[in-house]
Amino acid sequence: MDNKMKNKRKLDVENDLELVNVQCSDENGQRKDKEYGLNWWVTGLFIVGECAGGGLVAMPTAIVNTGLLPGLVILAVSGAAMTYTCVQLGWNWTMLQERWPEYRSHCRKPYPAMGFRALGPWCKHLVSLFIDLCQFGICVGFLLLASNNIHNFLKAFFNINVNFCILIIVIAVLILPATLLKSPQDFWPAVVLAMVTTSGACILIVVGSQLDAPTCRHEAYFPSFSLNTFFLGYGTIVFAFGGHAAYPTIQHDMKKPRQFHLSSMLAYTIINVMYVSTAVLGSLTYGDSLRDSVIPSLQIKWMQQTTNVLITLHVCLALTIMFNPINQEVEEVLSLPQTFGWQRVVARSAMMALCAFVAESIPHFGVIFALVGGSTTTMCAIILPGIFNLFLAVAKKKANGSINTDHRATLKEVLTETPPLTLTINLLII
Repeated sequence: MDNKMKNKRKLDVENDLELVNVQCSDENGQRKDKEYGLNWWVTGLFIVGECAGGGLVAMPTAIVNTGLLPGLVILAVSGAAMTYTCVQLGWNWTMLQERWPEYRSHCRKPYPAMGFRALGPWCKHLVSLFIDLCQFGICVGFLLLASNNIHNFLKAFFNINVNFCILIIVIAVLILPATLLKSPQDFWPAVVLAMVTTSGACILIVVGSQLDAPTCRHEAYFPSFSLNTFFLGYGTIVFAFGGHAAYPTIQHDMKKPRQFHLSSMLAYTIINVMYVSTAVLGSLTYGDSLRDSVIPSLQIKWMQQTTNVLITLHVCLALTIMFNPINQEVEEVLSLPQTFGWQRVVARSAMMALCAFVAESIPHFGVIFALVGGSTTTMCAIILPGIFNLFLAVAKKKANGSINTDHRATLKEVLTETPPLTLTINLLII
Protein backbone atom coordinates (compact mmCIF):
# COMPACT_ATOMS: atom_id res chain seq x y z
CA MET A 1 0.00 0.00 0.00
CA ASP A 2 2.83 2.38 0.89
CA ASN A 3 4.58 1.66 -2.42
CA LYS A 4 1.38 2.43 -4.34
CA MET A 5 1.03 5.77 -2.52
CA LYS A 6 4.66 6.65 -3.22
CA ASN A 7 4.28 5.77 -6.89
CA LYS A 8 1.09 7.82 -7.13
CA ARG A 9 2.77 10.82 -5.47
CA LYS A 10 5.75 10.52 -7.84
CA LEU A 11 3.39 10.37 -10.82
CA ASP A 12 1.55 13.48 -9.62
CA VAL A 13 4.82 15.37 -9.29
CA GLU A 14 5.90 14.34 -12.80
CA ASN A 15 2.56 15.46 -14.20
CA ASP A 16 2.83 18.82 -12.47
CA LEU A 17 6.37 19.36 -13.77
CA GLU A 18 5.08 19.05 -17.34
CA LEU A 19 3.47 22.46 -16.80
CA VAL A 20 6.81 24.19 -16.26
CA ASN A 21 7.17 27.58 -17.95
CA VAL A 22 3.44 27.80 -18.62
CA GLN A 23 3.49 24.82 -20.91
CA CYS A 24 0.94 22.11 -21.49
CA SER A 25 0.72 18.98 -23.64
CA ASP A 26 -1.24 18.64 -26.84
CA GLU A 27 -3.27 15.60 -27.80
CA ASN A 28 -0.12 13.81 -29.01
CA GLY A 29 1.68 14.29 -25.73
CA GLN A 30 4.10 16.86 -27.14
CA ARG A 31 5.02 19.89 -25.07
CA LYS A 32 3.14 22.99 -26.15
CA ASP A 33 4.31 26.51 -25.38
CA LYS A 34 2.24 29.60 -24.77
CA GLU A 35 0.35 30.58 -27.86
CA TYR A 36 1.37 34.22 -27.51
CA GLY A 37 4.48 35.88 -26.18
CA LEU A 38 7.88 37.31 -27.03
CA ASN A 39 10.46 35.19 -28.84
CA TRP A 40 13.90 34.90 -27.22
CA TRP A 41 15.67 37.08 -29.81
CA VAL A 42 12.96 39.77 -29.61
CA THR A 43 13.35 39.64 -25.83
CA GLY A 44 17.10 40.15 -26.26
CA LEU A 45 16.49 43.24 -28.38
CA PHE A 46 13.94 44.29 -25.79
CA ILE A 47 16.62 44.19 -23.09
CA VAL A 48 18.99 46.25 -25.24
CA GLY A 49 16.25 48.80 -25.89
CA GLU A 50 15.44 48.99 -22.19
CA CYS A 51 19.01 49.07 -20.87
CA ALA A 52 21.26 50.91 -23.33
CA GLY A 53 20.76 54.56 -24.20
CA GLY A 54 21.20 56.87 -21.26
CA GLY A 55 24.26 54.91 -20.18
CA LEU A 56 25.67 55.06 -23.69
CA VAL A 57 26.06 58.85 -23.73
CA ALA A 58 27.29 58.97 -20.12
CA MET A 59 29.85 56.15 -20.39
CA PRO A 60 32.81 58.24 -21.71
CA THR A 61 32.35 60.67 -18.80
CA ALA A 62 32.29 57.74 -16.37
CA ILE A 63 35.64 56.48 -17.72
CA VAL A 64 37.15 59.94 -17.30
CA ASN A 65 35.86 60.11 -13.70
CA THR A 66 37.27 56.71 -12.74
CA GLY A 67 40.51 57.03 -14.69
CA LEU A 68 41.18 55.20 -17.94
CA LEU A 69 42.69 51.93 -16.65
CA PRO A 70 40.51 51.54 -13.50
CA GLY A 71 37.46 52.52 -15.56
CA LEU A 72 38.12 49.91 -18.23
CA VAL A 73 38.60 47.25 -15.54
CA ILE A 74 35.32 48.19 -13.87
CA LEU A 75 33.62 48.28 -17.26
CA ALA A 76 34.83 44.77 -18.18
CA VAL A 77 34.05 43.25 -14.79
CA SER A 78 30.63 44.92 -14.64
CA GLY A 79 29.74 43.73 -18.12
CA ALA A 80 30.61 40.12 -17.29
CA ALA A 81 28.94 40.21 -13.88
CA MET A 82 25.75 41.84 -15.18
CA THR A 83 25.46 39.25 -17.94
CA TYR A 84 25.70 36.46 -15.37
CA THR A 85 23.22 38.02 -12.94
CA CYS A 86 20.79 38.61 -15.80
CA VAL A 87 20.98 34.89 -16.65
CA GLN A 88 20.51 34.09 -12.96
CA LEU A 89 17.29 36.10 -12.83
CA GLY A 90 15.99 33.92 -15.64
CA TRP A 91 16.94 30.76 -13.74
CA ASN A 92 15.27 32.11 -10.61
CA TRP A 93 11.96 32.80 -12.33
CA THR A 94 12.01 29.40 -14.03
CA MET A 95 12.44 27.74 -10.63
CA LEU A 96 9.47 29.66 -9.26
CA GLN A 97 7.28 28.58 -12.16
CA GLU A 98 8.39 24.97 -11.70
CA ARG A 99 7.56 24.82 -8.00
CA TRP A 100 4.58 27.18 -7.68
CA PRO A 101 1.94 26.94 -10.47
CA GLU A 102 0.39 30.31 -9.56
CA TYR A 103 3.39 32.03 -11.17
CA ARG A 104 2.58 30.51 -14.55
CA SER A 105 -0.25 33.00 -15.08
CA HIS A 106 0.04 36.80 -15.02
CA CYS A 107 2.21 38.06 -12.15
CA ARG A 108 2.50 41.74 -11.40
CA LYS A 109 5.61 41.50 -9.20
CA PRO A 110 7.89 38.66 -10.31
CA TYR A 111 11.10 40.05 -8.80
CA PRO A 112 9.64 40.52 -5.29
CA ALA A 113 8.14 37.03 -5.61
CA MET A 114 11.69 35.68 -5.95
CA GLY A 115 12.64 37.40 -2.71
CA PHE A 116 9.58 36.00 -0.96
CA ARG A 117 10.27 32.40 -2.04
CA ALA A 118 13.99 32.70 -1.33
CA LEU A 119 14.08 34.45 2.05
CA GLY A 120 10.53 35.22 3.21
CA PRO A 121 7.91 38.00 3.33
CA TRP A 122 10.30 40.62 4.68
CA CYS A 123 12.52 40.23 1.62
CA LYS A 124 9.54 40.61 -0.71
CA HIS A 125 8.82 44.06 0.69
CA LEU A 126 12.50 45.05 0.68
CA VAL A 127 12.87 44.06 -2.99
CA SER A 128 9.74 46.02 -3.88
CA LEU A 129 11.26 49.09 -2.22
CA PHE A 130 14.56 48.72 -4.09
CA ILE A 131 12.80 48.20 -7.43
CA ASP A 132 10.49 51.16 -6.94
CA LEU A 133 13.35 53.50 -6.04
CA CYS A 134 15.55 52.14 -8.83
CA GLN A 135 12.93 52.36 -11.58
CA PHE A 136 11.70 55.73 -10.38
CA GLY A 137 15.23 57.15 -10.38
CA ILE A 138 15.84 55.78 -13.89
CA CYS A 139 12.60 57.32 -15.13
CA VAL A 140 13.53 60.70 -13.65
CA GLY A 141 16.99 60.52 -15.24
CA PHE A 142 15.62 59.51 -18.64
CA LEU A 143 12.99 62.25 -18.52
CA LEU A 144 15.72 64.79 -17.79
CA LEU A 145 17.96 63.43 -20.55
CA ALA A 146 15.17 63.60 -23.13
CA SER A 147 14.28 67.15 -22.11
CA ASN A 148 17.91 68.25 -22.21
CA ASN A 149 18.40 66.75 -25.69
CA ILE A 150 15.28 68.36 -27.12
CA HIS A 151 16.27 71.70 -25.59
CA ASN A 152 19.70 71.50 -27.27
CA PHE A 153 18.22 70.38 -30.59
CA LEU A 154 15.73 73.25 -30.80
CA LYS A 155 18.42 75.75 -29.87
CA ALA A 156 20.98 74.38 -32.35
CA PHE A 157 18.76 74.10 -35.43
CA PHE A 158 15.98 76.63 -34.92
CA ASN A 159 17.52 79.02 -32.40
CA ILE A 160 14.48 78.43 -30.19
CA ASN A 161 15.16 78.54 -26.46
CA VAL A 162 12.26 76.66 -24.90
CA ASN A 163 12.15 76.66 -21.12
CA PHE A 164 13.65 73.40 -19.84
CA CYS A 165 10.95 73.00 -17.19
CA ILE A 166 8.21 73.23 -19.81
CA LEU A 167 9.83 70.52 -21.94
CA ILE A 168 9.77 68.10 -18.98
CA ILE A 169 5.99 68.51 -18.69
CA VAL A 170 5.44 68.22 -22.45
CA ILE A 171 7.44 64.96 -22.70
CA ALA A 172 5.70 63.49 -19.66
CA VAL A 173 2.29 64.18 -21.21
CA LEU A 174 3.31 62.69 -24.58
CA ILE A 175 4.71 59.51 -23.02
CA LEU A 176 1.79 58.93 -20.63
CA PRO A 177 -0.58 57.13 -23.08
CA ALA A 178 2.02 54.45 -23.85
CA THR A 179 2.53 53.74 -20.13
CA LEU A 180 -1.15 52.81 -19.81
CA LEU A 181 -0.58 49.52 -21.65
CA LYS A 182 -0.68 46.40 -19.49
CA SER A 183 2.68 44.68 -20.00
CA PRO A 184 5.83 44.61 -22.19
CA GLN A 185 4.33 42.28 -24.81
CA ASP A 186 1.77 45.01 -25.59
CA PHE A 187 4.43 47.50 -26.71
CA TRP A 188 7.42 45.42 -27.78
CA PRO A 189 7.70 47.10 -31.25
CA ALA A 190 8.39 50.44 -29.56
CA VAL A 191 11.21 49.07 -27.44
CA VAL A 192 12.78 47.18 -30.35
CA LEU A 193 12.72 50.51 -32.20
CA ALA A 194 14.50 51.97 -29.16
CA MET A 195 17.26 49.39 -29.68
CA VAL A 196 17.59 50.42 -33.33
CA THR A 197 17.89 54.12 -32.41
CA THR A 198 20.52 53.31 -29.78
CA SER A 199 22.56 51.33 -32.30
CA GLY A 200 22.44 54.26 -34.70
CA ALA A 201 23.53 56.64 -31.95
CA CYS A 202 26.41 54.34 -30.99
CA ILE A 203 27.69 54.28 -34.56
CA LEU A 204 27.52 58.07 -34.81
CA ILE A 205 29.36 58.56 -31.50
CA VAL A 206 32.13 56.14 -32.53
CA VAL A 207 32.53 57.64 -36.03
CA GLY A 208 32.24 61.20 -34.73
CA SER A 209 34.87 60.60 -32.05
CA GLN A 210 37.25 59.18 -34.63
CA LEU A 211 36.75 62.14 -36.96
CA ASP A 212 37.27 64.58 -34.07
CA ALA A 213 40.35 62.78 -32.75
CA PRO A 214 42.97 64.63 -34.86
CA THR A 215 41.67 67.97 -33.58
CA CYS A 216 40.60 67.15 -30.04
CA ARG A 217 42.83 64.35 -28.79
CA HIS A 218 45.98 66.44 -28.27
CA GLU A 219 43.91 68.81 -26.08
CA ALA A 220 42.34 66.02 -24.02
CA TYR A 221 43.75 64.85 -20.72
CA PHE A 222 42.56 62.86 -17.72
CA PRO A 223 42.36 64.67 -14.38
CA SER A 224 44.28 63.33 -11.39
CA PHE A 225 42.63 60.49 -9.48
CA SER A 226 39.92 61.51 -7.05
CA LEU A 227 37.93 59.14 -4.84
CA ASN A 228 34.82 61.31 -5.17
CA THR A 229 34.78 61.26 -8.97
CA PHE A 230 35.79 57.58 -8.97
CA PHE A 231 32.60 56.57 -7.18
CA LEU A 232 30.53 58.85 -9.41
CA GLY A 233 32.01 57.02 -12.38
CA TYR A 234 31.35 53.63 -10.78
CA GLY A 235 27.71 54.56 -10.17
CA THR A 236 27.26 55.62 -13.78
CA ILE A 237 28.81 52.40 -15.12
CA VAL A 238 26.56 50.21 -12.96
CA PHE A 239 23.55 52.31 -13.92
CA ALA A 240 24.35 51.79 -17.59
CA PHE A 241 24.32 47.99 -17.25
CA GLY A 242 21.62 47.53 -14.66
CA GLY A 243 18.12 47.25 -16.08
CA HIS A 244 17.57 44.08 -14.04
CA ALA A 245 14.62 45.41 -12.04
CA ALA A 246 12.43 45.13 -15.16
CA TYR A 247 13.83 41.89 -16.62
CA PRO A 248 11.58 39.40 -14.76
CA THR A 249 8.55 41.28 -16.07
CA ILE A 250 9.91 40.93 -19.60
CA GLN A 251 10.73 37.23 -19.13
CA HIS A 252 7.23 36.52 -17.86
CA ASP A 253 5.84 37.73 -21.18
CA MET A 254 8.02 35.38 -23.23
CA LYS A 255 6.53 32.53 -25.22
CA LYS A 256 9.23 30.25 -23.80
CA PRO A 257 10.49 31.79 -20.52
CA ARG A 258 13.06 29.00 -20.13
CA GLN A 259 14.99 30.56 -23.05
CA PHE A 260 15.69 33.79 -21.20
CA HIS A 261 19.37 32.88 -20.86
CA LEU A 262 19.67 33.14 -24.66
CA SER A 263 18.04 36.56 -24.57
CA SER A 264 20.42 37.67 -21.81
CA MET A 265 23.57 36.62 -23.64
CA LEU A 266 22.42 38.19 -26.91
CA ALA A 267 21.48 41.45 -25.22
CA TYR A 268 24.62 41.87 -23.13
CA THR A 269 26.90 40.96 -26.01
CA ILE A 270 25.40 43.88 -27.94
CA ILE A 271 25.44 46.17 -24.90
CA ASN A 272 29.08 45.40 -24.05
CA VAL A 273 30.21 46.12 -27.62
CA MET A 274 28.33 49.43 -27.57
CA TYR A 275 29.67 50.56 -24.22
CA VAL A 276 33.30 49.59 -24.71
CA SER A 277 33.56 51.26 -28.11
CA THR A 278 31.92 54.54 -27.07
CA ALA A 279 33.65 54.65 -23.68
CA VAL A 280 37.18 54.15 -25.01
CA LEU A 281 36.93 56.38 -28.09
CA GLY A 282 34.88 59.10 -26.40
CA SER A 283 37.08 59.39 -23.31
CA LEU A 284 40.37 59.30 -25.25
CA THR A 285 39.18 61.91 -27.75
CA TYR A 286 37.55 64.46 -25.43
CA GLY A 287 39.06 63.80 -21.99
CA ASP A 288 37.88 65.93 -19.11
CA SER A 289 36.08 68.38 -21.42
CA LEU A 290 33.19 65.90 -21.24
CA ARG A 291 30.23 66.75 -19.07
CA ASP A 292 27.16 64.59 -18.30
CA SER A 293 26.78 63.52 -21.95
CA VAL A 294 29.22 62.94 -24.81
CA ILE A 295 26.77 64.38 -27.36
CA PRO A 296 27.68 68.10 -26.97
CA SER A 297 31.35 67.21 -27.45
CA LEU A 298 30.82 65.91 -30.99
CA GLN A 299 32.18 68.62 -33.29
CA ILE A 300 30.31 67.77 -36.50
CA LYS A 301 26.95 69.42 -36.07
CA TRP A 302 24.76 67.06 -38.06
CA MET A 303 26.27 64.05 -36.27
CA GLN A 304 25.81 65.73 -32.93
CA GLN A 305 22.16 66.56 -33.47
CA THR A 306 21.29 63.28 -35.19
CA THR A 307 22.71 61.47 -32.18
CA ASN A 308 20.71 63.83 -30.03
CA VAL A 309 17.48 62.90 -31.80
CA LEU A 310 18.19 59.16 -31.76
CA ILE A 311 18.99 59.07 -28.05
CA THR A 312 15.90 61.15 -27.31
CA LEU A 313 13.73 58.71 -29.26
CA HIS A 314 15.34 55.82 -27.41
CA VAL A 315 14.77 57.37 -24.00
CA CYS A 316 11.14 58.22 -24.73
CA LEU A 317 10.46 54.70 -26.02
CA ALA A 318 12.35 53.00 -23.19
CA LEU A 319 10.36 54.97 -20.62
CA THR A 320 7.27 53.03 -21.68
CA ILE A 321 8.76 49.88 -20.16
CA MET A 322 10.66 51.51 -17.30
CA PHE A 323 7.41 52.81 -15.82
CA ASN A 324 5.74 49.40 -16.05
CA PRO A 325 7.13 47.73 -12.86
CA ILE A 326 6.43 50.86 -10.78
CA ASN A 327 2.90 51.16 -12.11
CA GLN A 328 2.17 47.50 -11.48
CA GLU A 329 3.53 47.82 -7.94
CA VAL A 330 1.23 50.76 -7.23
CA GLU A 331 -1.75 48.90 -8.69
CA GLU A 332 -0.93 45.85 -6.57
CA VAL A 333 -0.72 47.91 -3.38
CA LEU A 334 -4.01 49.64 -4.16
CA SER A 335 -5.64 46.34 -5.26
CA LEU A 336 -6.66 47.81 -8.61
CA PRO A 337 -8.14 45.53 -11.31
CA GLN A 338 -5.78 44.18 -13.97
CA THR A 339 -8.20 45.15 -16.73
CA PHE A 340 -8.01 48.61 -18.29
CA GLY A 341 -10.17 51.21 -16.55
CA TRP A 342 -10.27 54.64 -14.99
CA GLN A 343 -8.40 53.37 -11.92
CA ARG A 344 -5.35 52.51 -14.05
CA VAL A 345 -5.47 55.90 -15.78
CA VAL A 346 -5.58 57.79 -12.47
CA ALA A 347 -2.86 55.72 -10.78
CA ARG A 348 -0.41 55.85 -13.68
CA SER A 349 -1.05 59.53 -14.35
CA ALA A 350 -0.26 60.28 -10.71
CA MET A 351 3.00 58.34 -10.97
CA MET A 352 4.00 60.27 -14.09
CA ALA A 353 3.19 63.55 -12.36
CA LEU A 354 5.38 62.61 -9.39
CA CYS A 355 8.25 61.71 -11.71
CA ALA A 356 7.93 65.05 -13.51
CA PHE A 357 7.90 66.89 -10.17
CA VAL A 358 11.18 65.29 -9.06
CA ALA A 359 12.74 65.98 -12.47
CA GLU A 360 11.81 69.65 -12.11
CA SER A 361 13.42 69.69 -8.66
CA ILE A 362 16.76 68.01 -9.58
CA PRO A 363 17.49 68.99 -13.22
CA HIS A 364 20.85 67.17 -13.59
CA PHE A 365 20.58 63.67 -15.07
CA GLY A 366 24.26 62.85 -14.52
CA VAL A 367 23.84 63.10 -10.75
CA ILE A 368 20.68 60.97 -10.91
CA PHE A 369 22.47 58.28 -12.96
CA ALA A 370 25.38 58.07 -10.51
CA LEU A 371 23.15 58.06 -7.41
CA VAL A 372 20.78 55.36 -8.68
CA GLY A 373 23.63 53.26 -10.11
CA GLY A 374 25.64 53.31 -6.91
CA SER A 375 22.70 52.38 -4.68
CA THR A 376 19.51 50.65 -5.78
CA THR A 377 20.82 49.44 -9.15
CA THR A 378 23.75 47.79 -7.37
CA MET A 379 21.27 45.92 -5.19
CA CYS A 380 18.86 44.89 -7.98
CA ALA A 381 21.47 44.06 -10.62
CA ILE A 382 24.46 42.67 -8.71
CA ILE A 383 23.65 41.54 -5.18
CA LEU A 384 20.07 40.22 -5.09
CA PRO A 385 20.08 37.92 -8.18
CA GLY A 386 23.00 35.89 -6.83
CA ILE A 387 21.61 35.66 -3.29
CA PHE A 388 18.20 34.53 -4.52
CA ASN A 389 19.74 32.00 -6.89
CA LEU A 390 21.76 30.38 -4.12
CA PHE A 391 18.79 30.02 -1.78
CA LEU A 392 16.25 29.00 -4.45
CA ALA A 393 18.52 26.37 -5.99
CA VAL A 394 19.23 24.69 -2.65
CA ALA A 395 15.55 24.86 -1.63
CA LYS A 396 14.57 23.24 -4.93
CA LYS A 397 17.12 20.49 -4.32
CA LYS A 398 15.81 19.88 -0.79
CA ALA A 399 12.20 19.85 -2.02
CA ASN A 400 13.08 16.90 -4.29
CA GLY A 401 10.49 17.73 -6.96
CA SER A 402 7.65 18.66 -4.62
CA ILE A 403 5.19 21.30 -5.82
CA ASN A 404 3.92 24.20 -3.68
CA THR A 405 6.27 23.53 -0.78
CA ASP A 406 7.24 26.44 1.46
CA HIS A 407 10.61 25.04 2.55
CA ARG A 408 13.32 27.70 2.43
CA ALA A 409 17.01 26.98 2.50
CA THR A 410 19.08 28.10 5.48
CA LEU A 411 22.43 29.85 5.19
CA LYS A 412 24.16 26.71 6.44
CA GLU A 413 22.45 24.63 3.74
CA VAL A 414 23.46 27.15 1.07
CA LEU A 415 27.10 27.04 2.15
CA THR A 416 27.21 23.24 2.33
CA GLU A 417 24.87 22.16 -0.50
CA THR A 418 25.88 24.63 -3.26
CA PRO A 419 28.57 23.42 -5.72
CA PRO A 420 31.86 25.13 -4.76
CA LEU A 421 32.38 26.82 -8.15
CA THR A 422 28.88 28.32 -8.17
CA LEU A 423 29.21 29.48 -4.58
CA THR A 424 32.60 31.09 -5.28
CA ILE A 425 31.41 32.96 -8.39
CA ASN A 426 28.26 34.25 -6.70
CA LEU A 427 30.09 35.38 -3.58
CA LEU A 428 32.78 37.15 -5.62
CA ILE A 429 30.15 39.06 -7.60
CA ILE A 430 28.18 39.93 -4.45
